[in-house]
Amino acid sequence: MSIRQPLWPRFLPTPVVLALARVGPFGRARKAPGTWGSVAGLGLQLLVFHYLHPLAAVVLCLLGIWFSVAVCGEAEFRLGKRDPGDVVLDEFVAMPLCFLGWPLIAGSLPAWAAPWGVYVAAFALFRLFDIAKPFGIKKLQDLPGGWGVTIDDTAAALATCGVLHAAAFALRHFGGA
Repeated sequence: MSIRQPLWPRFLPTPVVLALARVGPFGRARKAPGTWGSVAGLGLQLLVFHYLHPLAAVVLCLLGIWFSVAVCGEAEFRLGKRDPGDVVLDEFVAMPLCFLGWPLIAGSLPAWAAPWGVYVAAFALFRLFDIAKPFGIKKLQDLPGGWGVTIDDTAAALATCGVLHAAAFALRHFGGA
């Protein structure tokens, strides 16, 4: 059984596909475009996902992943490159996954800790996992097309989420809040 690439982006003009895949200007950054795509994803988390019901956040994340698979796969094809560095839609849609279950994480913070510290830690962990690709994440890049572009970032975000929840658990049960 092969994993199929969504076909609908084939009908979009190349400038539209590339603008979506690059998340506007973020993918055009000369240095560290993936980091800038992650910054944009953090903005998405802060402005939209932070206020959503958890179920709505999960549904929107799944739609974002599907959208990213389609657009990133088509951008790969049109650029003639495997997982091009300027394609950052995958980081953008993955970043909110780092914060699934946010109330549990935030509720575990000691009184002296600021919630923004969790955002900084999540951002740093996500970039670390996205770049280093531990825990078998690197193998996910071998998936075809947009799947390989997007799913490794999704896994990095879920690993980040897991680490944040483990830290929150430790704080709740072994001293902190």
